[in-house]
Amino acid sequence: MPDEAQARAAARDIPGFDTVLFGRRTYELFEGFWRHALDDSATVPDPHRPGQRSREHRVIAVALNEMTKLVFSRTLKDVTWSHARLVRELDPREIESMKHQPGKDMIVFGSGSIVSQLSQHGLIDEYQFVVCPVFLGSGRPLLSGMSKKLGLKLLEVKGYESGDVLLRYARASAGG
Repeated sequence: MPDEAQARAAARDIPGFDTVLFGRRTYELFEGFWRHALDDSATVPDPHRPGQRSREHRVIAVALNEMTKLVFSRTLKDVTWSHARLVRELDPREIESMKHQPGKDMIVFGSGSIVSQLSQHGLIDEYQFVVCPVFLGSGRPLLSGMSKKLGLKLLEVKGYESGDVLLRYARASAGG
């Protein structure tokens, strides 16, 4: 369960992004909650603590609703969240071009297939993993189909009261 320090860090960092990339499942999850989280209140529902509200999550909701959203899916018919665009195939040249345009950074939440494809093409400059100390048995790996070794340089390790640990890495060939 993410703690208040994680919410403060997310609220502090999210204004640095103007584009979010989603796979279908993550888009549906985020759209189902964040699109409807805003109202006239100074707070929004906390997605991790039902019944509680949070000023930090309001900052996140405002940012996510204003961001450009690229949704990679071959099965969705359309996307209805504001500023969202449906993309059938990830084109590495388009993402590379977007990286060189003026604006803020891009972010990916989860979406393992998208992260794998971006990693395969060397298009991710920084990885942030939040490791939660829960054993679930089996599951899907975050990255799959990697045909070459991905060198990473550790930038930061931060522990949270919840027991979660943030691991920040830069791509070794990206200025490191």
